[in-house]
Amino acid sequence: VGVARAAYEHAADYARQRVQFGQPIAMNQAIYFLLADMAADIEAARLLTWKAAWLADRGKRNTKESAFAKAFAADLAMRVTTDAVQIFGGYGYMKDYPVEKLMRDAKLLQIYEGTSQIQRMVIAKETLAR
Repeated sequence: VGVARAAYEHAADYARQRVQFGQPIAMNQAIYFLLADMAADIEAARLLTWKAAWLADRGKRNTKESAFAKAFAADLAMRVTTDAVQIFGGYGYMKDYPVEKLMRDAKLLQIYEGTSQIQRMVIAKETLAR
């Protein structure tokens, strides 16, 4: 969730500062909606993560919830960082800007500690076992 949040914050700051056609690009409806979707999805990932942690704190089984959180948050991080790079335009690929590294980090989240595909297998097993 942290990688996605950082990418969102950098993209939002850049969109507020970058002026094109006399106004910040954040006021462009496509960018505006993109940032809104990013923020909503980040909040959803945070809530999934909190639920898995809440169950763990209470000593309850959280296999399914942890897999939900890991798969959703990792895929979200990749989407948000890719969108952040798009908002930055050509600058998004330059090492001078943080979104380039965040996008590389996001890809690792989909692989490390159980790929998103493995998480989906866990989710399917847990939800179909009822």
